[in-house]
Amino acid sequence: MGCAVAMIFSSLGAAYGIAKSGIGISAVSVLRPDMMIRNLMPPILAGILAIYGLVVAVVISSTLKEKVALHTSFMQLSAGLSVGLCCLSAGFCIGIVGDAGVRATGQQPRMFVGMMMMLIFAEVLAIYGLIVGLLLLTSAENGVTDCSRGY
Repeated sequence: MGCAVAMIFSSLGAAYGIAKSGIGISAVSVLRPDMMIRNLMPPILAGILAIYGLVVAVVISSTLKEKVALHTSFMQLSAGLSVGLCCLSAGFCIGIVGDAGVRATGQQPRMFVGMMMMLIFAEVLAIYGLIVGLLLLTSAENGVTDCSRGY
């Protein structure tokens, strides 16, 4: 369940961020085609969100077994929720800021640095979720009783 949650929510955040900021890039590129490559930073940062979910999903799937302690299962689920929901919220932020920032940069090129700062702060939200998710996964098996022996 943690694998699915991590991938689904992080991919949703990435897709929203790419779609929303892509609309702004398309609108600005009609008038300022010279700025198109420069304005690709919001979709790139949004695409990285799906990679964070993929990392946690791979780590969770590598530890899956037939019989697992309930504690470990809940830690895996919470790790997936942590990274997935943080990536979802970061994707919303990147999409909205990217759309408005690209449009503003098209009118005033000096706005690019401000847009990048806001995008970095949005990306950090996802990195926090990734860090918490990995910390949860590293401590998921600590102090767990072996369930493979049938009592």
